[in-house]
Amino acid sequence: MNLIIDCGNTRIKLAVFNNSKMIYNEAFTTHNFLEEVVNCIEKYKCNNAIISSVGDLKIEEINTIKEKIPLIQVNSTLKIPFFNKYSTPKTLGVDRIGLVAAAVSQFPKKNVLVIDAGTCITYDFVDAKANYYGGAISPGINIRYKSLKKFTKKLPLLKPNFNVQLIGDSTETSIHSGIINGVLGEMDSIIERYRIKNEDLTVVLTGGDVKFLSNKLKNSIFANSNFLLEGLNSILTYNLK
Repeated sequence: MNLIIDCGNTRIKLAVFNNSKMIYNEAFTTHNFLEEVVNCIEKYKCNNAIISSVGDLKIEEINTIKEKIPLIQVNSTLKIPFFNKYSTPKTLGVDRIGLVAAAVSQFPKKNVLVIDAGTCITYDFVDAKANYYGGAISPGINIRYKSLKKFTKKLPLLKPNFNVQLIGDSTETSIHSGIINGVLGEMDSIIERYRIKNEDLTVVLTGGDVKFLSNKLKNSIFANSNFLLEGLNSILTYNLK
């Protein structure tokens, strides 16, 4: 059994895989994180673990996990199942490494664009020969809402509303329209530009906002909220060979 730990900017996800099949998946806040990790190890009799962290995970917490189970940390020196052509490989986010690993594992010999709609919106492209070139990083939906409040004097801070029209008839509906339609327009435009340059492009949408966005995009995509967890599991399996 493989234990997968994904520490994001806002929450921590745990998953357990039996080979390539996920049998457990849950998200937690940081305050009960170690307790949940220990419970998973004992309940599912996990043999190996991998951790990807873009958040503020303490060294002491990582060391505690290492005392319980063999642990691999995702970083720029880890053996990965693709060729990293990023010009600054040491700065490549560990979450993006996991997403690209999932792409080459699940769509071998395909041109794949992975869009992760989370705290930030990231775009990552890997070609049919498993060459990873990079992509883009854009503000996520919640960041866009917060920025309007922070950098203006009169605009309110709103919670995301995905049921929007093109024309907002009030300040609030105009904000919702601008942010949500802006994100959708950005994604569709970028997908189209990649399709022009790459034949038979496969597009995967993942991240916290995937269920709200997947049926609103014009382009055909695969929606998978667990894509990063699956990618981390593929990296762990790859390193255990």
